[in-house]
Amino acid sequence: MSTHSCEHDIDASALADRQRQVLVIVLVINLAALGVMIIGGILSGSSALLSGTLDNLGDSLTYALSLMVVGASMTTKARVAVFKGILILAAALFLAGQILWRINNMDVPVVQTMGLAAIINFVANLVCLRLLFPFKQDDVNMESMWECSRNDVYDGLAVITATVAVWIFQSGWPDVLIAGALLILFLRSATRVLRRALRQLQAESVPG
Repeated sequence: MSTHSCEHDIDASALADRQRQVLVIVLVINLAALGVMIIGGILSGSSALLSGTLDNLGDSLTYALSLMVVGASMTTKARVAVFKGILILAAALFLAGQILWRINNMDVPVVQTMGLAAIINFVANLVCLRLLFPFKQDDVNMESMWECSRNDVYDGLAVITATVAVWIFQSGWPDVLIAGALLILFLRSATRVLRRALRQLQAESVPG
């Protein structure tokens, strides 16, 4: 029994170390992509790009939080996952307000700037998704990270699509419509993360 317990502790420690390593890498990549998206969003005036910027900002915060709780109890991880869900929800509400403002102040985004930032962000998101793939079923902490990273890839594809549509139609409406679709994605993601985390908290609170 003692030997088995020792082996289990070593395995858990090794897994936690691997999780920390991959989270550090994806955090650095996400921060770099965030810088690109902030500059691109300001220079291009794109709502869809702004959605990606907000997503990257939220992800940078959640990656940092996830790094802090690697190896912690399931209850702690679930509580942090609840906070992550709230962050995603807050980003969605902010994006909703920005979309409403853009509808009343419609401009055509700068396509070249928007497209370059979108492509760089998409490639960075694909790398993060690939790095997180082996860990996505480890626990609620890593699963929520996988959820965030997968949303980033969808977001990146949507912004690239918006860029092409803006270029074809020379209108700001495709940008706003894509941002609206991403808003729905964020709301669904927040719901999934919160539901899973709350279930985990409920299970951990049951004696036995």
